[in-house]
Formats: sequence, C-alpha cells, structure tokens
Amino acid sequence: MTSPLFLGIDTGGTYTDAVLYSESEGVLASAKALTTRHDLAIGISGAVETVLSEIGGATARIRLVSLSTTLATNALVEGQGGRAGLVMIGFQPEDLQRDGLAEALGGDPVIYLQGGHNVHGAETPLDLAPLEAQLAALSKEVSAVAIAGYFAVRNPAHEIAVRNLVRERTSLPVTCSHDLSSRLGGPRRALTTLLNARLISMVARLIEATGSYLGKRGIHAPLMVVRGDGALISASEALMRPIETILSGPAASLVGARHLTGLQNAVVSDIGGTTTDVAVLDGGLPRLDTEGATVGRYRTMVEAVAMHTFGLGGDSEVRLDEGGYAAGLTLGPRRL
Repeated sequence: MTSPLFLGIDTGGTYTDAVLYSESEGVLASAKALTTRHDLAIGISGAVETVLSEIGGATARIRLVSLSTTLATNALVEGQGGRAGLVMIGFQPEDLQRDGLAEALGGDPVIYLQGGHNVHGAETPLDLAPLEAQLAALSKEVSAVAIAGYFAVRNPAHEIAVRNLVRERTSLPVTCSHDLSSRLGGPRRALTTLLNARLISMVARLIEATGSYLGKRGIHAPLMVVRGDGALISASEALMRPIETILSGPAASLVGARHLTGLQNAVVSDIGGTTTDVAVLDGGLPRLDTEGATVGRYRTMVEAVAMHTFGLGGDSEVRLDEGGYAAGLTLGPRRL
C-alpha cells in the first residue's frame, strides 16, 4: 500500500519552494520557482508542477497541503500592505504616540469614537455618529477596517457594534482587536489590529491563488497555513488573522531544521531573498517571544518564534552613500 504524501509550499519574497514528503520515504521531490507577485499562482504552479512530475503526478496520494510564507513579514519590514482605516473607541489622539502606532498609521485615516470600557468592563456610552458620517467616504479610501476599543479585552461589545455597522454599510473586511489578543495594552493591541487589516488583501490573494491552483490540479487535500509559532491553522483562520502568519516561513524552517538534524538546541539562520531571520531551537521546540513578535520597527501582540529579522537578503539593494566626509554603504531593505 502506498503511503500518503504531504505537499509543502513556501512563498517567499523572491522564491516559491515546493516539497513532497512521505513519512515512510522522506523527501521525495523538491523544487524552486520565482515568486510572481503580480500573479502568485504562476510561481506556485511552477514549483508544484516540478515536484509532481518527479513522482508521476500522483495527486490522489496527497493528504495535506501546508503553506508557509514570508510575504506578510516582508510587507511589514518594507512598509507595504493595503491601506486600512483605524476606528479607535475610547482612545485619545495622544494615544497614537505610543507603541509606534502613529508611525505605522502613516497617512491612513483614523476615526475616534466616544465609548469603551474600564478594567472592570463597565462602559462609557458608545457614540457611532462620527463613524456613520464618515463611513461612505472611508469605504472608498481603504481596503480594510481595524477596530480597537478601550479595554475591549474586558468587554468587546463596542467593537462588535462597530464591526456590525461597518459590515452593514460596506463590503470591507473588518478586524477587531479582541479577536487577535486578550492581553492588556490598548495602543499595542490597536497597532496589531491595524497591521492585521493591512495584510488581509495580500494573504487573501496568496490563499486564493493556492486554492485555485490546487483545485484545477485535482488536489483536494485540506489546505493549512503555518503560523508564526510553527503550528498549523486552517486557511479560513489565516484569512481572518493574517498577522498570525508573520514569521511563518522562518518558523517552518526552524521546525524543519529540528526534523532534519535531530538537534534539540541550535541557532538557526534563514537567509531569504528579502530578509534574514535568526531564531533558536530550545529543547527541541522553537523558542517563543512571550512579549509578542517584533518585525521591522513594530512589536506586535502576536505569539511567534523569538526571532530577529533583518531587512537584508540575497537580492537586497546595496547603495554607496558618498555624502558627508566619508563614503558608506547602505544595505537594504529595498530589493533589486
């Protein structure tokens, strides 16, 4: 009896890799193709078709498809992603100056609403009027909406009310902060929510491209996405919480290094085309950042591997700076 196969796909900023693996036979085939950002399905199909050809196209044996990616990580490092609107309930404008929120927001719109709760869950009445007045215009400016309520982790009712209004009046995807973290720290939770909203369209394109290709190829195995801590989540969960995929490519590399070497303790460096990531295996498990993953300039509330990410990879731009008294080199984060 032939053993089931597992198909792994990793879509990075530069290359898309595919591998076919069997628990009884090990790695059966692997391949690499250029990531095609204008149509991710092209790069995915290029890599997967190569590995399938090496085993005679036995798609019926594939029982699980695992997808990891550095696209979300790269987007945050490079300051990319969709334009998002931030709705802050019970916050003050000065709260934007905390945890890098103003820098992350850039020129994206923010709407302040009266409301929110205190540490005990008691509420200040919610005033939806400012949002109702601006929602039609907002829907034409952004690709997603992020909602952060003061002490929403104690009582999410106001976030839910705002989400319902946005969904009633627009077709925009919506992210609520209480769905991403149960930890206190309103501005950083708002930052995490904003970044999640920015990533929705990008990760949706990846998952849709992968699912479409697999369907056309007759591969009907469940599609799972690697999370930043190395665990697997369903594609539908990843569509709602794409920020949980940050560092998923390097996390998969960390788990793979453990499997391939058998080492319990090691420092693992993952050098891609866009970024270089360094992480630690501790007792056979990825060492996690309990304070929240840091990517580029931002510390989020996402639990992921404790990893240091540099905006420097194999195709990073190297620039000679000749100004001032001495010349110098600038490495990345822009890519060639």
